[in-house]
Parts: sequence; C-alpha cells; structure tokens
Amino acid sequence: MQSNNPVFRRSEEFNRSGAAAYQGFGQAQNGYDAYGQPGTLTPEAPTREGRMTIDSVVQSTAITLGVTIIAAAVTWFVTPSVADDPKAALPALSGAMIVGAGLAFVLSLVNSFKRVVSPALVIAFALAEGVALGALSKIYDAAFGADSGSYGGIVMQAVVGTFAAFAGTLAAYKFFDIKVGQKFRTFVVAAMFGMVALGLMELVLSLFHSQLGLFGFGGLGLVFSVVGLVLGVFMLILDFDFVEQGIANGLPERESWRASFGLLVSLVWIYTNLLRILAILQQD
Repeated sequence: MQSNNPVFRRSEEFNRSGAAAYQGFGQAQNGYDAYGQPGTLTPEAPTREGRMTIDSVVQSTAITLGVTIIAAAVTWFVTPSVADDPKAALPALSGAMIVGAGLAFVLSLVNSFKRVVSPALVIAFALAEGVALGALSKIYDAAFGADSGSYGGIVMQAVVGTFAAFAGTLAAYKFFDIKVGQKFRTFVVAAMFGMVALGLMELVLSLFHSQLGLFGFGGLGLVFSVVGLVLGVFMLILDFDFVEQGIANGLPERESWRASFGLLVSLVWIYTNLLRILAILQQD
C-alpha cells in the first residue's frame, strides 16, 4: 500500500505490506548474508533488531513535542512584553515568528522528502517551530488575551484544545476501529496542499495590499480556520494509520522520528487554526 502523504512517502517501509517488507531478509544475496558477511545464514540466524514500536513512537514524539514547548516558552519569556514596550516587542516578536516559521518551512520540506530520516533535522524542525509558535502565541495573547474570561487566555485554551483534539481523535480511531481508505487519503492530502496553496496566494496578495481575508478575523477567516481545524483532525487520523501500518510492516526504529515529525505537523496545524478561531470568537 503506497502512501500519498509526503511525510511518509519517502519511507519505503511505509509503502509495503508486512510480508513484502521483509521478504527474503536473512537469505544470502549475491554471495553475502544480511549482515554483509560471505556465505549463507543458518535458519537459526537472528532477525533484524530495533524495529519501530508504539513505545519508540511515543518516546520520539515526546522529545520533539517537548523541544517545541520549551522553545516556545523560552521565546515567550525572553522577548519584550507587548504591554510594557510595544515598540520593541512587536518587531522582536515578528522577527522571531518570521525566522522561526521560515526555517521550519524549509526543514519541513527537507524532512518530508528525505528518504532516510534524520532525528537531528526533526529536532531542529521542532526547535524552529517552537520559536515561531512562541512568538505567535505571545502576539495573540497580547491582542486577545485580555478579552478571555478563562484562566490563561486563548493561548492556554488553544493548547488544551489541541491536546483534547489529539486524545479524542486517537480514542475515536481505536474504539471505532476507523479504517483509512485510499480515497480518504487522497482527499486529505489534496485538501492540505490546497489550503497551503491558498495561504501562499494570500501572502502574495498581501504584498500588493490586496487580500481575500482568509487569515483575517472576519467571517471568511473563521470559515477558513474551521475547515483547517477539521482538516488537522483528518491529518491526525492519517498519522495514526501510517504509524499502525509502519509497525505492522516492521520498519526500522529510526522511522519513529518520521512518525513523530508527522504528528507534530498535525498538532501545530490544529493549534494555529484553533488559536485563530478563539481569537475571532473573542471579538465583539
């Protein structure tokens, strides 16, 4: 089964069935065994170790998510306060957000299309994403946090909502035994790229002082954010399915980092859209 998701497409193990993934492993190939030694292996030879498991995915995801949260917290606390010094704070926060988001975008492309996953690059992506999210969250908190009646403002609400969406989607995936079909994969990936294309178009139009309002705080912005939030949940379902298929295929343990990268992308997608929805709803 081949994946349409660019995050997992570069991993051959994700795109083969469990039987085919290791067909012929342990047998002599061109005079050499699976460990590069001349001759053939006996039937009692050990099989490949270090395969991806739920535990390895949880561990790598915890590391990447932890790096993102720490980077966001550091960015929040080391940048100037918008309330105390807006002239210094806004340029600093905007700069951190642009640099972090730009670096995260480049690293996301590298990680998505890299055939052999690099844990260092995945962690670097998490670090850059954390800087961007920390700056973005502080700007939103300064603009809309005072209008929130809940503890912690909209940033805390968005964080709680993101983890709730993750837990709810995982529970639904497991308890309802959701099966992901090819049409669903194609739809989600096409919709994801479509939203990215619309976002880039909006960015280009903003350079010419003409916008559609997709990232605004009006009705169209709300609709765009809600669609993005739903799409983020669908992306999580794909992530869970790919992880499940990858474990069934017996892929190497290092692929846990590719899985954690995909999960982090989906969580960031959900968080940013949920943050915008809360900000829009806080307006009069």
